[in-house]
Amino acid sequence: MALLAINGFQLRYEVAGAGSPVVFLHGLGSSADDWQLQVPAFARRHQVITLDLRGHGQSRFEGPLRIEAMADDVAQLLTHLSLPAAHVVGLSLGGCAALALGTGHPERVRSLTLVNTFARYRPAGISGLVRGAQRAWLLWTRPVADVAAFVARGLFPKPEQRPFYEAAVASLSRNSRAAYWAAMRAILEFDGRAGLTSLRCPVLVVMGDRDRTVPRAAGEELARRIPGARALVLADSGHASPIDQADAFNAAVLAFLEGL
Repeated sequence: MALLAINGFQLRYEVAGAGSPVVFLHGLGSSADDWQLQVPAFARRHQVITLDLRGHGQSRFEGPLRIEAMADDVAQLLTHLSLPAAHVVGLSLGGCAALALGTGHPERVRSLTLVNTFARYRPAGISGLVRGAQRAWLLWTRPVADVAAFVARGLFPKPEQRPFYEAAVASLSRNSRAAYWAAMRAILEFDGRAGLTSLRCPVLVVMGDRDRTVPRAAGEELARRIPGARALVLADSGHASPIDQADAFNAAVLAFLEGL
């Protein structure tokens, strides 16, 4: 683990492997640790950079959060590491930060892989709206651990996914209430739609066919509006595709990168 002092806080990051750089950006309430199933596979061919986005994990940050500021942090980290343009893989919240990096710092991005994410948040139908309201109510009225259990049940509902569920509960429970609220607000305020047509790097849009958090239409919009973007639907996968379908996810993204 390493820490970089930037923008008034300490950014936690880790580097593994050698080769063309690949940056992984995690989802809401998570951390760099979420990419444990990707780092060994990608580090055989690439230099892998994982980090805790500001306000998450050990990248403690007090005050409001903005997706664009998270993207600026990543750009500064790449400059600090003296790396060329990187392949950037982002899940959900991390996908928003990846989009903001691609539009705000295009010189830092070789390609984008956008996983179960969006340019503008919309609930996944009535059921998604209800789940969002339940999450907000729990966060307002209950301990963060209860929010973590609720979110993890949606991510990993199958009995055989129990180890993933328990790991998600432990990870999400480490968030403070204030940090989680701030990150949720950053998601609701983010709107990257205007920049989609300006992206010129290769883009892969990945969608889990059982995602109950981000509607398929959000990924389809990205694939439709970003010039030359490719779309991939992962079978039997929910919102946490890099975990619940790790082998298929790794193979698809590695193939995409090698094809470049």
